[in-house]
Parts: sequence; C-alpha cells; structure tokens
Amino acid sequence: MKVIEHIEKANGSTLFSFEILPPLKGQNIKSIFDSIDPLMEFKPPFIDVTYHREEYVYKELGNGLLEKHIIRKRPGTVGICAAIQNKYSVDAIPHILCGGFSKEDTENFLIDLDFLGIDNVLALRGDAVASETYFKPEKDGHNYASDLVKQIVDLNTGKYLDEELQNSSATDFCIGVAGYPEKHMEAPSLDSDIHFLKKKIKSGASYIVTQMFFDNSKFFEFVEKCRAAGITVPIIPGLKPISTKKQLNLIPHRFKVDLPDDLIMAVVRAEDNKAVRQIGIEWCIEQSKELVAKGVPLLHYYSMGKSDNIKAIAKEVF
Repeated sequence: MKVIEHIEKANGSTLFSFEILPPLKGQNIKSIFDSIDPLMEFKPPFIDVTYHREEYVYKELGNGLLEKHIIRKRPGTVGICAAIQNKYSVDAIPHILCGGFSKEDTENFLIDLDFLGIDNVLALRGDAVASETYFKPEKDGHNYASDLVKQIVDLNTGKYLDEELQNSSATDFCIGVAGYPEKHMEAPSLDSDIHFLKKKIKSGASYIVTQMFFDNSKFFEFVEKCRAAGITVPIIPGLKPISTKKQLNLIPHRFKVDLPDDLIMAVVRAEDNKAVRQIGIEWCIEQSKELVAKGVPLLHYYSMGKSDNIKAIAKEVF
C-alpha cells in the first residue's frame, strides 16, 4: 500500500514508522530483524531502509603512488526491503539516491523494486562522498532530487530511457522526498529551500519526510511556510532521541541542525551516557506528544539501528 493511502486510511490518527540502516558488509539479516522485532507491537505501516553510496579509499602502492578503490560498507537495501515485506507483511521503503547512480542504474533499480512488489520510494539527492567537498552527480546521472522524481514519474507512465521499447509496463511508485525545517545545509535561506522543495512536489512527489529536529517550533514554522508556498502534501516529522554526550557535537556538525539550550545543558550536566539516554527519551516523548496533539499524520523515528530507546518513546506516545 502507498504511504499516502496509509495516511488516508488512518482517518486523522497519527501513525508510527521508523528508519533502519543496512548492516555493515559481512553481517547478516538477523541484526536487522533484532532491531525491528521490538517495534512491531506499535504496528508501523511501513519501514524505511537507507541506501549508502560508495566511498573512495586510496591504497598505497609499492612505488609510492596511490591507487583509488571504490567500496560500499552497507550494501543490500533492495534485499533488506524484500526480506522485511516477506517477514513482517509491512511496506518497506527504500531510499534511492542521485549520488552514485546513472539514469540507467536508476531505471534498473526501480525495475527490481517493481518486480518485488515494492511501491514506495524515498527520492534523495544524497550527500557528497567523504573525499569531496561538494556533491557531484554520476556521469549521466541526476544533479537534483527533482530530476530523480521526474524519472520515477516517467516510469510510472511507462516511459523508459529506451524510447523504442514496445508495450512497456508502467510502474506505480508513491514518491516521498526530504524536507529540512532548518533548511538544507547548502541552501542560502529557508525560503529558497522551500522553493526547491515545491519543485520536487510539482515534479510528482506525494509526501515529505523531514530531517530530524529537536525544537518543534521550527517544524511548525516550516509547515506554515510550506503551506503558504502552496505545498499541500502530507509533511511527516522525523525525530531522533539523543543518546550520547558525543552527539552534542556530532549532530549539529553532521546534520546542520540546532539543539535547544535546555537540552544541551541537561546533557552537559548528565553523569554518564545512561543518563543522557534517558534525557533523550524524555525530550523526544514531549516532542512526540506535542506533534500528535497538533495532528501530524505520522511520526517517523530515526533509529540508527537501535530500537530500545524508540520503543521506550513509542510506549508513551502510541
């Protein structure tokens, strides 16, 4: 079932969903199931599975020169999605990126998903690889998520890259895109970011999932600006409970989001990470309850492969 159909079927009730990471190369699917099992009591209509693009490493040769190697540390998004749908009978939503994909790669990826009965995707530009300052598209790939959305929409109408195909079948993907309540790190302003977000919706996206945030007022302001700009699709808030002191520095640096002063000082004063974990749970519970009271269609949690704190939050909210 499509995400927008799940939301419509809920008749105004707030749904619960979460995102998981593929396991590191060499680990099996059990680690994924172990993180999903404790959360199934909250009846998620779907589970997101991230896609991690290649990384570059340089190995020193005997002559002093360096040789470039491409590695993928977290393969398996498509297989994990198939396993989730088979084991739990819930929809799995793979992330699909511009980065690392040519248009042909994208089309083949979507064909595989269609064959597996997966009918939701989250279309993202993706980040630059660690060795590059700015995002660079693959040769004959997409530079922007809005262009990726257009290719998916084309496939939904039976339009493939090979225009000579006869009797081609149309796919039926429901397309989600990302939104940034505190603006994308590369955007000069929130208003300009929303301008390009609207372009993704006009290209054919059906819903928005936001980057994590820790101050609900920023989400409410973002929604208000989106509505004023004419964006009418469901906007799903993304939440993550803070769990370690290290994240006070890591989260603002990595995700370019602000942490409220009250949360920062509570973590600073905490004796250890066990206390920090509880602070993060309680903060996220209060965020969640306020969002539910405001009638958000769904709460989407970034689990980062750990489900214990998400379960503690969900028990108090759902």
